[in-house]
Amino acid sequence: MSKTVSITNSKDPRIAPYTAIRERDLTGGTDGRFIVEGKVTLGILLQRSRFEVHSLFLCETRLEPLADLLKSVPNHVPIYTAPQGLMDEIAGFPIHRGVLACAKKGDSLNLSSLIGPKRLLILNQISNHDNVGAAFRNAAAFGAGGVILDAGSCDPLYRKAIRVSSGSSLWLPYHHGGTGSEHIKALKDAGYAVWAMTPRDSAIPLHDMPIPEKVAILLGAEGTGLPDRLIEQADAVRIPMSTGFDSVNVATAGAIALSAVFNAD
Repeated sequence: MSKTVSITNSKDPRIAPYTAIRERDLTGGTDGRFIVEGKVTLGILLQRSRFEVHSLFLCETRLEPLADLLKSVPNHVPIYTAPQGLMDEIAGFPIHRGVLACAKKGDSLNLSSLIGPKRLLILNQISNHDNVGAAFRNAAAFGAGGVILDAGSCDPLYRKAIRVSSGSSLWLPYHHGGTGSEHIKALKDAGYAVWAMTPRDSAIPLHDMPIPEKVAILLGAEGTGLPDRLIEQADAVRIPMSTGFDSVNVATAGAIALSAVFNAD
């Protein structure tokens, strides 16, 4: 296990990535790094993710309970520790779990590297971190081989998105960039059926859709939904609902659609 380093000064430059975390989240001032919070996501970062770990920052009281997990920290990765009060001061808010880690984003995956699995999830203009995190969690639960996000969707490595995803955004392959039109074209060219989820009456009910060999589920933003131009490029599919009610949360819609094609031949 790496040697622990005690931090006694909030201005110590070694823990600069952990300073004012919420402000950095809002401004995007991460310098190619991201923060992971909590024991579960730390375990995934260390044992399952593709991302390089930069450092750990733990409350002193967490060292003993995390002893087994910390054995998997590479020797070159520093483990900084501090009393709870100092840790909260540095982070800018109470770190109730007392567990933080910093990792490097590295090079993003190309769209072509996501094409291949039978099931994919596409997110278009999803700017809410909770929804992105929940969408990743659902994609992992229902066997999607990856997630494709357009440039207008938020970063799945935002701290809250990671937490809501139950750490799945740390290991599930994803591409972030480009436009929905570009994504649809690339996937259709590769033999995918693209299902654009929409509540419009003209869309085909989900349970009436024949399940193709390769399918990508396309989700749009809360409220506005998918733009007409994207729906016209794909197969419009709706989830039947009670009379007078036409929508569910976007991540829920994704879960229902992915469940319908889960393990289908």
